[in-house]
Amino acid sequence: MKPKRDKSIIRRLVSSYITTVISISLVLFMLGLIGILALSSKRLSDYVKENISFSVFLKDDVKDADILRLQKNLDAAPYVKSTLFITKDMAADQLKKDLGEEFVEYLEYNPLPQAIEVKYYAEYANPDSIVIIERELKQFPQVSEVYYQKNLVSLINDNVNKISLIVLVFSILLLIVAIALINNTMRLSVYSKRFNIKTMQLVGATKSFIRWPFIKASVFQGIFAAVIAIALLSAVISVAERELDNIISLNDFSLIGVLFGIVILLGVLITALSSYFAVSRYLRLKSSELYF
Repeated sequence: MKPKRDKSIIRRLVSSYITTVISISLVLFMLGLIGILALSSKRLSDYVKENISFSVFLKDDVKDADILRLQKNLDAAPYVKSTLFITKDMAADQLKKDLGEEFVEYLEYNPLPQAIEVKYYAEYANPDSIVIIERELKQFPQVSEVYYQKNLVSLINDNVNKISLIVLVFSILLLIVAIALINNTMRLSVYSKRFNIKTMQLVGATKSFIRWPFIKASVFQGIFAAVIAIALLSAVISVAERELDNIISLNDFSLIGVLFGIVILLGVLITALSSYFAVSRYLRLKSSELYF
């Protein structure tokens, strides 16, 4: 009878331990997701800004050598990330795809101008800088017009700032919720051992002696939970790496190292502190109060 009872107790303890670790790991996983957004927010905004296209339309009588010279000058400019020369035929093919019908045969000529598609570095892709760059580009004799969607540029910059603020506020709120959830999980774990704590205290054990096994166990739980959370985050980052190229990568050791380090630190720190305060609470209670 006793062996069966011992096995039942062991099963309950193991089940409680696993449940605690999984609960903490899921909370840390959510924190890690917000951490990915927070740490890679600048890259996300840079990615969006650097994919805005600016069209530099060329005059019809410009020679190929002059076009090549202009493109090389643009490539050498500190604000230009990349350039792509668009011929009249390429522009016509693209417009045909957009419209879904042939218009060159109908008009009997191609009215579209040659152009150089320019993409700027993120720090220059803002309304103030673009106005200065536009004025500079118009000074080239080969250029007839510089076109870009002014409203889109302003909208993207405004939204990037708003999103960064929202992510920051949401990260702080989620951190508070995570601390509360992990603290509650650790308190429930300690609650089941409250009579053992009081018994040890009654036989003369010091408070630090009683606390240490609980803190040590909680630290291991935090580490195990962090490892599980890191494994889940690695899977998410792998998917994001395939879908959003150059935004975040497992090969980016600076970003990933900071993220995983924060997850482990939070896992250990929150569980250890929660266990410390939970044990301290039961050490202060009288024996009669343990039943309530």
